[in-house]
Amino acid sequence: MSRIARSRLALTLRSSAAPFSTISPAAAGASLASKEAPAAADASSAPKEAAAAGDPSPAPPSGARSSFGLLKAGIFTAVTAALGATGYVTYAYSVDEVDQMTREFRKNSKLPISEDLSGFEKFKATAYSETMKVPAAAIDLYLDVRSQIEDQIQGFVEPSSEKLLPDLPPQEQHVFTIVLDLNETLVYSDWKRERGWRTFKRPGVDAFLEHLAKFYEVVVYSDQLSMYVDPVMERLDTKGCVRHRLSRVATKYVNGKHYRICQS
Repeated sequence: MSRIARSRLALTLRSSAAPFSTISPAAAGASLASKEAPAAADASSAPKEAAAAGDPSPAPPSGARSSFGLLKAGIFTAVTAALGATGYVTYAYSVDEVDQMTREFRKNSKLPISEDLSGFEKFKATAYSETMKVPAAAIDLYLDVRSQIEDQIQGFVEPSSEKLLPDLPPQEQHVFTIVLDLNETLVYSDWKRERGWRTFKRPGVDAFLEHLAKFYEVVVYSDQLSMYVDPVMERLDTKGCVRHRLSRVATKYVNGKHYRICQS
């Protein structure tokens, strides 16, 4: 081969290899990253689409949420109105007045349905009767509960009996009744840190009770509990000069205080 042909072949090989040698490593890395970025984005979006496609519980529509909110608001309003009406009736009317005002309504809710009515009229009467049973039963429950509560309060506030003392026998109708206070009259109580509470009888109390018993019906009236009055009187009145003992259950409770009722 001639020298001219060899020089042309070498020049051709160099020109064809030039594009591969002129690309820098940085440019090659950027080109590769730009090709891989869309692929990575497609791969990351694929799980999200799969999760969205596989979710079995879609979000409830806005209409259902608003209906549920209205239902809760209606229930809350009904309960508040019922409690307010109950409080007002309890404050303004007695049990007997409420019973009298609602007696006709409760009676009508229990009336039997006539067999002579037509099918539609019988259906209307049945629906009305079943609807009225709920408020009628609520009124009956209210009256029962209020009566029980007021009986408990009445037993605590009022004396245990309207007549606290029995009648005198016929041969003693001329005898007067004298009522003595237990504390600060017949006995007194003292407290010290070393020994606690101690109860002491007044000087001359034995002779005092014996003298009064000759002329009067002696009654001891205390605002203390019977668990305190009875043991003290058993040790104080060994001769039975005191005919009757009245304790806290025979008092009237008003504004945080127990008052003794002395009426003939």
